[in-house]
Amino acid sequence: MRPIGRCLLAAMAFLCAAAAPVWAAQQQVSVGKAVGEAWTFLPLDIGQRYGIFARYGLDLNIIVFQGDAKLQQGLASNSISFGLGSGPGMAFAVKGSPAIAVAAYFGAPKNISVIVSEDSPIKTVTGLKDKTIAISTAGSLTEWLVERISLAQGWAENGIKTAALGGLTPGVAAMRSGAVDAVMGSTEGGYMLEEKHAARILVATDKYAPVFITHVVFARKALVADEPDLVTRFLQGFFATIDFMKTHKAETDKVAEEVLKFSPAVAERAYDHEIGGFVPEGRFDPKAVGVLKRSFVEMGILPTEPADSGLFTTRFVPVKADGGSAAATTR
Repeated sequence: MRPIGRCLLAAMAFLCAAAAPVWAAQQQVSVGKAVGEAWTFLPLDIGQRYGIFARYGLDLNIIVFQGDAKLQQGLASNSISFGLGSGPGMAFAVKGSPAIAVAAYFGAPKNISVIVSEDSPIKTVTGLKDKTIAISTAGSLTEWLVERISLAQGWAENGIKTAALGGLTPGVAAMRSGAVDAVMGSTEGGYMLEEKHAARILVATDKYAPVFITHVVFARKALVADEPDLVTRFLQGFFATIDFMKTHKAETDKVAEEVLKFSPAVAERAYDHEIGGFVPEGRFDPKAVGVLKRSFVEMGILPTEPADSGLFTTRFVPVKADGGSAAATTR
């Protein structure tokens, strides 16, 4: 009976191993945010906090940059494998960046607004003519949105001046010193400043780009070619996190309070305003892509509209999260 017993034990061990989680070991992956103040970049923190990326065998090392250009430098230097950046940032791929967009995840820029000081004499958009607005970096989404406002007002592209200062925090500091008249920054950042009576939102920018791709997920081209499974798992974890956020407002607000230093009221306000802006399954809307491609020429970033293949790959979309959000823990 002993040989039979040993066979039974061996069979049981095999079955237990087969039933164990596929991703028992966690692979550490460095991921970048173009800026640190944006609510739309919270899926990284939430997915890491609540164990969603772990379901796909990933342990994130999250790094914050100062704008799209710096994010692309991080991708170029191989200090990060993935990055969350802007739709206009896709033009870097055409200009030789070793990264490419692998999924779109946020549509119209409802998360970006023009912010002025609470006591600013600028009361309406018309007051922005010939004024200076702080933006993140040259060639960024924030710069393009300034031009959209100027064109909509009939002032041509240079009706509003810009100053590339790296993000909301340095932009607000410059506004307080009088170096700039306004800041193009996150809507939720504007909520926080309003709560402190330090500034107010002049206008949200989604009305100037109602069909758009505000944010995308970038991956190094080498990963796309050599480690497609890693790209797939990262996107599954990312979009599973977005699904989790849609049904777990309290948990999302808690992370917003801790990571972005929001008050409960600001976290709730940001959630209600922006949760509906996520793009289902990472799909690249052809109309929104067309707007982006025209913007590259309008801004002088590229001489002609590029081919889609130079900007992004549809190899990994639509993203099927495969129930990743169900595996989250609410610790």
